[in-house]
Amino acid sequence: MTESHCTNNLFSKALDFFEHQVVSSWNKSIRALKAAEDILQQAADLGLVGACVESIILKALEHPHLLGESFKDLTSNDEGEDNENYFRPNVRRKLFALEWKSEDLSILSLRLYEPIIGAMIEREIPAEYIAAAVCQYAKKWVLFSMKEGDDGSIYKKSIQREIIEAVERMLPNARGLIPCALLFEMLRSAIALDASNECRNGFEIRIGKQLDQATVKDLLIPSQGYAKEERYDTECVRRLMKNFYRNYTGKDGHELITVAELIENFLIEIASDIDLKMSTFISLADFSLAASRGILQNSDGMYRAIDIYLDKHRYLTESEREEVCHLLDCSKMSPEACLHASRNERLPVRVMVQVLFAVQLQMRETMPKEIKGSEEGRLFLKGAEEEEEEEEAATRGCNSEEEVIKAEMEKMSSKVLELERECDMMRREILNGSCRKARKGKVNMWKEMKRKLGCITSMHDCNCHVKKKKVHPK
Repeated sequence: MTESHCTNNLFSKALDFFEHQVVSSWNKSIRALKAAEDILQQAADLGLVGACVESIILKALEHPHLLGESFKDLTSNDEGEDNENYFRPNVRRKLFALEWKSEDLSILSLRLYEPIIGAMIEREIPAEYIAAAVCQYAKKWVLFSMKEGDDGSIYKKSIQREIIEAVERMLPNARGLIPCALLFEMLRSAIALDASNECRNGFEIRIGKQLDQATVKDLLIPSQGYAKEERYDTECVRRLMKNFYRNYTGKDGHELITVAELIENFLIEIASDIDLKMSTFISLADFSLAASRGILQNSDGMYRAIDIYLDKHRYLTESEREEVCHLLDCSKMSPEACLHASRNERLPVRVMVQVLFAVQLQMRETMPKEIKGSEEGRLFLKGAEEEEEEEEAATRGCNSEEEVIKAEMEKMSSKVLELERECDMMRREILNGSCRKARKGKVNMWKEMKRKLGCITSMHDCNCHVKKKKVHPK
């Protein structure tokens, strides 16, 4: 078969065919590697595997799109034909080419695929194309089969576990290269396949770097094992939060607000789990509040989560409910949330009183601002006219402006009266409860509170700051 026997023998013809037909083609090189998997050691000893691998790497260096479209390109191009890569031949070439579509590396087994990707990483092929190729490999061999509900044999699960661990090793660590939802899907697969701790930690670190891109649905990771006590894996979510705050480098705080709101919505979603421990709920909320303190300006989401938790866990004692409600900042609640909280029987009495005081403070701050705004508007209108017209407008508009201010004051006073009626109703309810306690020898709560505030008046007198007239005996 060699040239020593005769010229142009089989060996030289095979070598010529391999060099000009196989190695020169992307598709044929991949197919040759696929065909050599059964005799891989012999093919490697002959140098065939090394030649095909080197050819694939050189072509990928020149045209990284052969590995697949990066996720950035897929999200930036939403048009049909324009989204196809430029390696697709033109119409004239399609007429004569039997195979124009580039072969996917994902058809190779892991023992061939991983060394090729490792060599591409060493040759510094752009990370976004490496990520696209590796994710495609994970989808084909792990994610698709698990979505279809194929339980498979122990051997198949072992192969899938080996693949998902290799995928984690090959994935780049940079933020934003891979969609957050896809990373969560890989993490769920790693947990379900009982992958190594290094594999799961690797996915969690990547997710933590871009947790602000996640959704509540992504965070709902089911608990694994027969001895699970809670519906969702809250410990995993806690680790993701730690990874996010540990790697956070933003300056404007936008990502912090996004993650804080995400955790609030997550708490709202899991609060209905009857098996959710109070310590778990409080620790997650504390973690979120500590990281977003001074940034998140609204507590309505936290109030809603607490309300759902108290509704589903009615066995909690008064002290336990107060411990849950210490997460709530009443001063940051909207008027609608405050109104709901003031009538919420699930809240402890102390929290309801705090809500009422917060509403009173909001009303006190709002009234002067509205009055001041109306005065500034009047001064602005005066300065915009000529002096003679200004005097006439002042004489004509004096009554109308006074009526507007008067109407605003009446509107605000009606709001205050309505709030005072609600306070009075709450005080009566609390008084009835405190009177029962007083019979047992306990201190009257409202009397003690009024004493601290310097407001020793009757229960129905809400204007505690007004001095009483002294009545002299005749």
